[in-house]
Amino acid sequence: MVSQVVAKAMGKILGRLPVRLNVGVMIFLSCMTSYMLRVNFSIAILAMVVPSSPSLLNGTDITGVLTVKDYGPRYHWSSSQQGLLLGSYFWGYLISALPGTWLVEKYGGKILITTSFALSVVVTALAPLFASWGFYAMYISRFITGFLSGPHYAAFHNIISKWAPPEEKGKFMGSLMGGTFGTVITLPIVGLLIENVSWATGFYIPAVVTGIICLLWHLIVADKPNVHSFIKPEEKDYIEKALGTSVSKEKPKPPIRQILTSIPFIALVILHFSNLWGLFFLMTAAPKFMNVVLNFNLSQSGFLSALPYLARLTCGILFGYIGDFVRNRKWLSVTNIRKVFTIFSHILPGLFLALLCFITEPYACVAVITASLGFNGAVSITNLQNSHDLAPNFAGLLYGIMNFVGTTPGFISPIIVSYFTEDGNTMAEWSNVFIVGCVIYVLPALIYMMLGSGETQPWNEPLPEGEKNKDKQQNSSEKTA
Repeated sequence: MVSQVVAKAMGKILGRLPVRLNVGVMIFLSCMTSYMLRVNFSIAILAMVVPSSPSLLNGTDITGVLTVKDYGPRYHWSSSQQGLLLGSYFWGYLISALPGTWLVEKYGGKILITTSFALSVVVTALAPLFASWGFYAMYISRFITGFLSGPHYAAFHNIISKWAPPEEKGKFMGSLMGGTFGTVITLPIVGLLIENVSWATGFYIPAVVTGIICLLWHLIVADKPNVHSFIKPEEKDYIEKALGTSVSKEKPKPPIRQILTSIPFIALVILHFSNLWGLFFLMTAAPKFMNVVLNFNLSQSGFLSALPYLARLTCGILFGYIGDFVRNRKWLSVTNIRKVFTIFSHILPGLFLALLCFITEPYACVAVITASLGFNGAVSITNLQNSHDLAPNFAGLLYGIMNFVGTTPGFISPIIVSYFTEDGNTMAEWSNVFIVGCVIYVLPALIYMMLGSGETQPWNEPLPEGEKNKDKQQNSSEKTA
């Protein structure tokens, strides 16, 4: 009863705007929140551990004696343990990604995001307590946070597939850049909070923001237009007509075998893995690289680590509009749009990572990293959209499978970074990391250019049971003949 009254009030406030705009904004804000919960630990951990080089996080007392700054309790976690903690989120994310996708298909994205955010508020707020209990408790805390986040993007894609008219698809995909915005604001804010208050605030503030967005999501978003509480009939009709028959009103049974053996989809999965490798590597390792190798302090590391994500956000929205513009004017086919723009989303970012091996000036390194991740914003019209091209009916499922595979860099890349930097944190050691990143960016892009597609696949609309039987009988007759 209370929620209905609040929904009516929200309708009066927001009803003057297109509801799909409200939904797009909420997807943006929810992606932002999801990434706040993901990246806050990357900067907080720098103040949670006893530094290996006290000169990196220090101050001096009145006698000039070197002292470690007091940001709160510090823990003796080794370099390998820190890598495991940074990867623990992604283990949880990986495990829940596929089951979460099934839940999204069955129950819809609204309830899943609401429940996930509500539980994440509790786990994130209690993270400092978990840390005080030791390494394993903190590992479990981050693992649970990742587990709760696993279905997020499948839910967002599921909702976009029901709300986005084809000519507005790029703009809706731009809303997924909210995750990048979350990184942009979280890294510097957490850095400032740590330096001025304590590292515990790096968990408390994201928990509060998550609670607010959870409530707004529940009040504003619906799984599809025809069940929304305050959408106008003309907008509902417009969306449904624009989507036409590409999205079934019924829930067809997912053709799992056809999906998993589809060459265009396999090429997309490889491309998505490549994208998330670069994204997660910079997310987990950039603050450490800037702090330990480039010798920036915590607040500087936070701000400078955020710059690449600001560039990615800007380019992601810009490329989303460019993709819609090119598609609506039919300058390139959908397939060619996806393939051509991988030059920007994958190949250029990889080449910029390789360029880091030849640069030693700190601010020049930051500029190159910013360019690398900035151009990667073009994923808004390459791998982020392609699941909707291949199968609008199963866009959430396809993205869930992609994310299941693509999440693995989240825990593999910190291990690789710790492996190459175990004996030191110089540019020589980090160059090996950058070369690996370059190869993983570029090679999958070349594979996708050969095997990818932007065409709707035949298995998007499975045959009704009666027609399946007829088809089987016809094939059997042809074989017999």
